[in-house]
Amino acid sequence: MGAEDCWEGAGGEAFGVGACGADAPPALPCRAPLDLSRKPHCGSDTGLSRAWRGFRPAPAMRLSALLALASKVTLPPHYRYGMSRPGTLADRRKNPPGTRRRPVAVEPISDDDWHLFCGDRVEILEGRDAGKQGRVVQVIRQRNWVVVEGLNTHFRYIGQTKDYRGTMVPSEAPLLHNQVKLVDPVDRKPTEVEWRFTEAGERVRVSTKSGRIIPKPEFPRADGIIPETWIDGPKDTSVEDALERTYVPCLKTLEEEVMEAMGIQETRRHRKVYWY
Repeated sequence: MGAEDCWEGAGGEAFGVGACGADAPPALPCRAPLDLSRKPHCGSDTGLSRAWRGFRPAPAMRLSALLALASKVTLPPHYRYGMSRPGTLADRRKNPPGTRRRPVAVEPISDDDWHLFCGDRVEILEGRDAGKQGRVVQVIRQRNWVVVEGLNTHFRYIGQTKDYRGTMVPSEAPLLHNQVKLVDPVDRKPTEVEWRFTEAGERVRVSTKSGRIIPKPEFPRADGIIPETWIDGPKDTSVEDALERTYVPCLKTLEEEVMEAMGIQETRRHRKVYWY
């Protein structure tokens, strides 16, 4: 009997066409070939154990890896990043399939040298809002863009139809990283920064004007919740309840667990089944 003649049944039994006869139930082939040096025989328990020892299941992929693959957006080679998140409906309008937009040259800046983050206080250096300070609400690293809240705005119409002209709303336009500067916390003036290490080995931003450390801001959550000041309500799950171990694993089936919990004693026995 060869490796192609051995099959795995629904209950885990191994069936061989040559040894077990032509009446063996149909099943799926084994994931890995059996060890032919063991010469398993499906008619004996010893052969079954030897055949099972030769079975090697395929490695299972983690669920988190599968979800990451499903959520990953495949971008074309000449994709042009914009204000919208890749893969969204607004992004597909800007980058319709089958079109190739003009490539944009972007200054290469490594992640170690980038020093602007959401929540930073910056001052605009160019444009009609030059000299004004605001808070960074969005960073687009692929284009070296930052969006400042309420500044460098333009107006656009949304919800336009044939019979309705739409609603005019303000919208912040992005700024290049060299068009803004961080604000020194000492004198509230724009300053250059550089990365340095503290005595504890922490990498921090330091103002070259005053030598003051500019810590990374903690950008607020979208729902406005501050974890440090949050108080659990009657419908919130506490940390103790979430960490409490309430499930004890066992080898019993669901039916056996229910019967044990309800005190049901089963006196019937399964009828013997013979495989030929």
